[in-house]
Amino acid sequence: MRKIFILFFILSSSTVFCQSHLEKPEIYIGATFGATESMVMFKPTVAQDFLQGYNGGLVFRYVADKNVGFQVELNLSQRGWAEKTGLYTRQLNYIELPFLTHFYFGNKSRFFFNVGPKISYLISEKDLLNNTTASTEVQHITKIENPFDYGVSAGFGYLINVKGNIIQLDTRANYSLSDVFSNDTRDYFDTSNNLYLSVNLAWLLKIK
Repeated sequence: MRKIFILFFILSSSTVFCQSHLEKPEIYIGATFGATESMVMFKPTVAQDFLQGYNGGLVFRYVADKNVGFQVELNLSQRGWAEKTGLYTRQLNYIELPFLTHFYFGNKSRFFFNVGPKISYLISEKDLLNNTTASTEVQHITKIENPFDYGVSAGFGYLINVKGNIIQLDTRANYSLSDVFSNDTRDYFDTSNNLYLSVNLAWLLKIK
């Protein structure tokens, strides 16, 4: 999985830097805020509904070619899982750093597609709901064992440019290649990776 992540990172970066650069690149900074819907892909399976949370942070975008650029973000991302039994829900709070290739189509108004690798680090976790009684389920009694998270992110959106001010709506799917719990041969879970969707509204300012 790590090899896949590294390869994806290299290909994503080279896509930008292999382009012919504009004479005057477009540089933007701004902020983004939105909602997440998340679960953890457990194997053996744990029946879940999506858990709702929030995410948001800072955005830096560098557009060096007519239809492609580079985007990096620093976000606070809420993830976790909500079990279908209605007895247990845990929230995971991450600091997240996506490195995205930004493809766009249009001029003042643009459709765009972002894709690339991301890394995250768990800063806190808490039970939002725990109505279990003396549970022995691994996911109920075990704290997160792997705080470092890495994976891939891809999504699309639409933006409007008003005198250098960008207003955009961005939807994204995020899949982690790492596990939140240990997956050694003696451990219960073979996999336990984050899967989450996000919808964000952003405001970006063009730097001349």
